[in-house]
Amino acid sequence: MNIEKLWDRLEPGTQQWLVNNPGCRILPRTVVAAIAKATGEELEQDRHGETVLSPSDCEFLRTASRLQDANSHTSP
Repeated sequence: MNIEKLWDRLEPGTQQWLVNNPGCRILPRTVVAAIAKATGEELEQDRHGETVLSPSDCEFLRTASRLQDANSHTSP
């Protein structure tokens, strides 16, 4: 999966969950289902319906989380 390429197609709630959980390496079924519904992309899942994020996906989410955190501290 390449979460960065799918990012703009995700629902705001899904984006927020991902940004709020930047250390998550395995996405729960509910998040996988939300991504599939929003993007039409079927993600590779394990036998529990979970998806493992790649190192580049994890780095993208950590960066997005840091940016959101920095923006929330600079907003009036």
